[in-house]
Amino acid sequence: MESYKLFDAEYKFMSLVWDHEPVNSTELVKLSNTVLGWKKSTTYTVLRKLCERGFLRNDAATVTTLVKKEAVQKQESESLVQKTFGGSLPQFLTAFLGGRKLSAQEAEELKRIIEEAEE
Repeated sequence: MESYKLFDAEYKFMSLVWDHEPVNSTELVKLSNTVLGWKKSTTYTVLRKLCERGFLRNDAATVTTLVKKEAVQKQESESLVQKTFGGSLPQFLTAFLGGRKLSAQEAEELKRIIEEAEE
């Protein structure tokens, strides 16, 4: 399995690209400044590193993603459940909900997801 590990700041930057791609690198600098408070140099450094790691492509000043958001989210969530809850989804859900009540719509959506995932 490919590794899609991103640091928090990298994930936030990737989210900007996912939300606006294809995006001109100059526009990405403006977005990064407005949303993340980054300077131009920081944006270009992170962009270069993520291109080198195969997450992004910067072709003729147009930035696009090479990795889908869902792939990163899947790996991050699997890693969290494995590391923190020994891979137990029921333990994760119990901790996540922490006594919180689900709406009928949320409960139905979770039931549907579980039914689709059953072997």
